[in-house]
Amino acid sequence: MNREQSYHGILEAMAKMQGNVAKILEAKAVEAEKMRNWTLNHMTEHSFTNHREQIVEPLDVHAQVVEVIESLTKLQVSLSHNMKVLLRREESEGYGDSLGGGMLNGEFGIGDKM
Repeated sequence: MNREQSYHGILEAMAKMQGNVAKILEAKAVEAEKMRNWTLNHMTEHSFTNHREQIVEPLDVHAQVVEVIESLTKLQVSLSHNMKVLLRREESEGYGDSLGGGMLNGEFGIGDKM
């Protein structure tokens, strides 16, 4: 297996990972919708004994949602970083033209500097 085939295999694996992340996001969206419906129907002012509980419970739910978003963001940033490293390596070896050239290294203003 030559280097180009190895890079192609890595890119295919990354694409499969992105597909799996998309499936996770779809499942999380369904779960979030169910949680929203349950919250709207069950977390009313009569569900709490005092005002403090009425504030703390929704904040706990919010913290869980933020934690999921942060985790998925970290995953996407790491996948993006790995792809940038791979594409920069290919560019330096002459393979970058077939895979988008300099699109991710800042030429079009979409890449972040690391």
